[in-house]
Amino acid sequence: MWENTAGAFAAAHAVGAEYVETDCQVTADGDVVLFHDETLSRLFGDARRVDEVRTRELATMLAPHGGLLTVGEMLEHFPDTRFNIDVKADAAAAPLGRIIAPHAHRVLLTSFSDARRRRTVDAVMDAGADIRPATSAGQAAMIRVRLLTALRVAPERLFKDLDALQIPEQYGPMRVLTPALMRAARRHDVEVHVWTVNDPHEMQRLVAAGVDGVVTDRADVAMSALF
Repeated sequence: MWENTAGAFAAAHAVGAEYVETDCQVTADGDVVLFHDETLSRLFGDARRVDEVRTRELATMLAPHGGLLTVGEMLEHFPDTRFNIDVKADAAAAPLGRIIAPHAHRVLLTSFSDARRRRTVDAVMDAGADIRPATSAGQAAMIRVRLLTALRVAPERLFKDLDALQIPEQYGPMRVLTPALMRAARRHDVEVHVWTVNDPHEMQRLVAAGVDGVVTDRADVAMSALF
């Protein structure tokens, strides 16, 4: 079962996962689909970009591996699940606004690009959402948080409009998850989620250290280790 597929989501739901992290790209038809990479290279050995492929063709390619879902289908088929959606393409922002607006209470939006994240949140609100979707820091915002908390400076504006910091514990030689960062996040009522953690003992260690959540490829392992 491949990542970001209907089968993978059903498996996570079956073991009791309440929160599911996913990624989205836009096809040549303008459909916002669950897919991580910009191209088909890693999964299919096909150099085409996702936005060069028709939705029907992509669905056919993914059918043996769990099945393609659009974001709209995901929200419809899993009405009790909360979703953490990483917006991978600029073209996804406007259509996501219309799709997510009725479901904003159960969606967290994130992106490596802070500008893309903000545009998507704005699109959701412009589409008539009753509540702003939760959001987590992009790469630039996360770097600022990490550097300024190391200097014991964490102004309120640094955390403006953020509900979560979603970070790796370590990035190359730099430790990202630090006591100073944790303290600053707590002061500003911002959750800390660590990715990607697949070892049950590491999950338990991080939760015991105070993180609010872990992002994992193994929902079954996480449910067994933490609940």
